[in-house]
Formats: sequence, C-alpha cells, structure tokens
Amino acid sequence: MSTNKEEALQLISLLPDEATWEDIMYRLYVKRKIETGLKAADEDRVIAHAEVKEQFARE
Repeated sequence: MSTNKEEALQLISLLPDEATWEDIMYRLYVKRKIETGLKAADEDRVIAHAEVKEQFARE
C-alpha cells in the first residue's frame, strides 16, 4: 500500500510540465473527494438519488 505522499507524487508526475499550482491543487482535491465518496459508498453512508431529488423538491 502506498502512502498519501507517494500517491500525490504519482498524480503530480502525470500532469504536464506546464501545470499550474491551481491544476495541481485541483487534481489533489478531486482525487481526495472521489476517495471519500467511494469510502462512504463502501460503508453504506449514501443517500439514493431519488431521495435527494425528493428532499430538494420540498425546499
């Protein structure tokens, strides 16, 4: 299993040499959000799409 630092370095190494700090930060942010969402799904801590639509319809 790789460390967070190793994963970040690997992700950064895939970016073009012209990548900006904003590009780097965005990629790291998106990766973290995806990992968080997948973990939540694995732990059944999610709400069905239809239920979310229903909640927003009431507001």
